[in-house]
Amino acid sequence: MLMKLAGASLPGFVVRFDQLAEILVTTLIFVVLGLVFFTIAYFILSRIFDIHHEIEEDHNTALGIIIGSIMIGIAIIIAAAIHG
Repeated sequence: MLMKLAGASLPGFVVRFDQLAEILVTTLIFVVLGLVFFTIAYFILSRIFDIHHEIEEDHNTALGIIIGSIMIGIAIIIAAAIHG
């Protein structure tokens, strides 16, 4: 039954089943690369600022907002790279 659905032109199926493995591998590669970039960005920020001390002990809300903004910006860049 799934093969009949795969051959039919249904709006719910964006990817054909025979192309699914290739797209899943590509997606996993981009996920791993995205996590690597997030880790590198976090380590760079932790070298510049003492993140845990500033946010947890000094209650520096501004630094938390800045770090969150940087991470959202990196996520947007990675999403644009995946989208093409």
